[in-house]
Amino acid sequence: MKKAENIVVGISIGDLNGIGGEIIIKTFEDPRILDFCTPVVFASSKVMNFFKTHFNSEINFNVVNNLDQIIDGKFNVFNCWNEPVTIDFGKEDLKIGEYAIKSLQAATKALKNDLIDVLVTAPINKHNIQSEAFKFPGHTDYLAQELEGESLMFMITDTLRVGLLTDHVPVKDIVNHISETLITNKINTVYESLQKDFNIVRPKIAVLGINPHTGDNGVIGNEDDTVLRPTLQKIKETGKLVYGPYAADSFFGSNNYKNFDAIIASYHDQGLIPFKTLSFGQGVNYTAGLSKVRTSPDHGTAYEIAGKGQADENSFKEAVYAAIQIYKNRFDYKELTENALKKQSKKI
Repeated sequence: MKKAENIVVGISIGDLNGIGGEIIIKTFEDPRILDFCTPVVFASSKVMNFFKTHFNSEINFNVVNNLDQIIDGKFNVFNCWNEPVTIDFGKEDLKIGEYAIKSLQAATKALKNDLIDVLVTAPINKHNIQSEAFKFPGHTDYLAQELEGESLMFMITDTLRVGLLTDHVPVKDIVNHISETLITNKINTVYESLQKDFNIVRPKIAVLGINPHTGDNGVIGNEDDTVLRPTLQKIKETGKLVYGPYAADSFFGSNNYKNFDAIIASYHDQGLIPFKTLSFGQGVNYTAGLSKVRTSPDHGTAYEIAGKGQADENSFKEAVYAAIQIYKNRFDYKELTENALKKQSKKI
């Protein structure tokens, strides 16, 4: 990990028929952001010129065919392909899905080879990316395979962080996925992320119940009593500040969430509905637990407004800022840990 100064931010283009191109251009039209990061968009100069013209942007970019041609402090575009692409805003297109994956794979390869420092992904369509060569529900599962670590979907803002025990799992299958091992691994991932990525020394974590009213003593399911509570008790005995399970229906409305550094929900909508209600347009999807930093905005392709110039870039911009800050926090944590070990070894 290099010294955290001008961070090279790799950006996968996402679904070209969605709002990805628009929010990327809007984010970097403000030249002040280039004072502390160097963006590299993985797409093609033809595509980016199309977006520039369509959205009447005056943004300038440096086109590169090799990543050693990146210019610090400039908006760079890496050519992942050279052929022209037909963009039809708002339409689902399997061919467009192929280009989204080309961009993601090229950006991930660059991240693994330390040619970029962090990855920010523009929204994809989870349906049109599926093929014989790519069979993942989305970014998170693909990156979990490509990058070392125990991945976790972690939705974050400055004041709210929500992690998930299960993410893209059908509701009918949720309880079959939740086990002592899963709970322990996810809580450990959140705990370590809060320390390394957010500089919180002694994190406090709340865990939401699996069933309504955490099962009401077995009346509405027994998984909270037989799996969740015993596992949380074991984790508490290790010294971690973990609390719950809490009934999910009143947890956010009562503002209890403000008492914790992170909340872990049992399933996707249990955590993401309150998160997006409280912070939509400002939230960031962070993949915690990996060897590299990846963030994305908290929204999808937004086909209904694609190409109309109406997309709000704030969540994407926050994703860029979050990636940069987490990278810097990791650098500081590593430096602090190494210094502590050196001092300890001298005493010995």
